[in-house]
Amino acid sequence: QEQLVESGGGLVQTGGSLRLACAASGLPFSDYAVNWYRQAPGKEREMVARISTNRWGRSEYADFVKGRFTISRDNALNMAYLEMNNLKPEDTAVYRCNAAQSFGLIGRLWGQGTQVTVSS
Repeated sequence: QEQLVESGGGLVQTGGSLRLACAASGLPFSDYAVNWYRQAPGKEREMVARISTNRWGRSEYADFVKGRFTISRDNALNMAYLEMNNLKPEDTAVYRCNAAQSFGLIGRLWGQGTQVTVSS
């Protein structure tokens, strides 16, 4: 069974850091690009960061996280990560990872999400 499971969310103060993890199982993870999306209450889902299949390959970030967030992956462990630094209250949202067959696309496989709350 294909599955993505996020972890690492929590409550942090403004300026703090969190590291989200996305554990993949049941799929050839190294063949999939990985996206991180987030959605705050009452707001549209928005792309946060994406990474191609290769750990050292292409990555992209939304403007609102550039310089603060870093996406990475470890194909040997079937894991993807989102390192989040200098967090702001507006980063509060449910963060979900997504596996896509091509970089730049949204795949059908989603994790359940992990809540990130940044207090002011």
